[in-house]
Amino acid sequence: MRSWPMPQLPELPGTGSRPRVADSRSGQLIALPGGQANLYVCGITPYDATHLGHAFTYVTFDVLVRALRDAGMDVNYVQNITDIDDPLFDRAEAIGVPWRELADAQIDLFRLDMDALKVVPPTSWVAVSDMLDELEENARRLIADGRAYGLTDDSGRTDYYRATSDADYSGEHLAGINLIDVFRENGGDPDRPGKKNPLDPMIWKGVEGDDFRAEGDKPGAWRPGWHLECALIGHDYLGTTISIQGGGADLVFPHQEMTSIHHRDFNPQVEALGQMNTGLVAFEGEKMSKSLGNLVLVSKLIERGFEPMAVRLLLLNHRWNDDWEYTDEQLNLAERRVTRWRRVRHTGGAGAHELLTTVRQRLADSLDTPGALAAIDEWAEVNEHNDDRDGAALFNDMCKTLLGLYL
Repeated sequence: MRSWPMPQLPELPGTGSRPRVADSRSGQLIALPGGQANLYVCGITPYDATHLGHAFTYVTFDVLVRALRDAGMDVNYVQNITDIDDPLFDRAEAIGVPWRELADAQIDLFRLDMDALKVVPPTSWVAVSDMLDELEENARRLIADGRAYGLTDDSGRTDYYRATSDADYSGEHLAGINLIDVFRENGGDPDRPGKKNPLDPMIWKGVEGDDFRAEGDKPGAWRPGWHLECALIGHDYLGTTISIQGGGADLVFPHQEMTSIHHRDFNPQVEALGQMNTGLVAFEGEKMSKSLGNLVLVSKLIERGFEPMAVRLLLLNHRWNDDWEYTDEQLNLAERRVTRWRRVRHTGGAGAHELLTTVRQRLADSLDTPGALAAIDEWAEVNEHNDDRDGAALFNDMCKTLLGLYL
């Protein structure tokens, strides 16, 4: 899948420290070993893109990519697009457009938003629709091997599930979570009669006889399982070592746990070294969600006249694993910050090398972007009337390369 243009990344003097990030499963800070980082971040289902919750996730991982590269690591970053899925079909039916037309339009909008926010594109941006033959092959293999089974409902469609056990969901990070309730809230069907385990994930929906892609009574009657999709894409593009498995906090369960189960189907040796889950973004007192309709879209903010770098700065002003609530006042403050930094970029610059060291230290400490921004604020206040053109140029390059702020 064609992504979006690569932003300019000026070369900086020296190298940064390898960032340590907080693992969502253990809560511990982890450092990635070796010279290469393999990142898998769950991508969009292309409808109602791109809201600030999406943007917060992808800007977070963009900063991680930039910090890893600055530390001298090679980065292989894979992101999927779930362009075949029930919510997409439902939205297309509700607004009266073909689902493929809706998906393509939303993918195009997402490209524009990521370009506007100066996000480094993934190494591989993979649409599920480009993986259907391999997904079907693996679903059939699981069934043939006895690791999946079929159920038929009244309409004659058959859904296939991967047989699991309670032991698959016993991690400490899941303690205290009512897994069945969370599974139900996130599109699972634990109450379906005949399931061997209520938490068995679907691997294919809508099979008719031996036809895995039968249209049934309407377009979108079939689809592969979401968890299987991410597992297969991760396996194909990253191999047996996934340095970081990432996404929003709402993906911890069931998606990332079930993806890990499927990973082990493809290769028992697969290892995910760390997991990063970004905080959830609220608006008007409720978590921003498509079902509630309380979405703040990046494209709409830009249409209202807010500049993209202010939107990005707004996102960077929150710790990546904290929940937070959006207000227009935060964005207004971000715009004033951009204006102040832009002024210093032209008039100041003394101590820029020391500032670069500090920003690198903040990013190495679990991507402490608010701390990095605070350090820049202090530097800007001191340097507003200094005249160090070389330092000003280094400040400008640092903002671009490390923080993705193109002033």
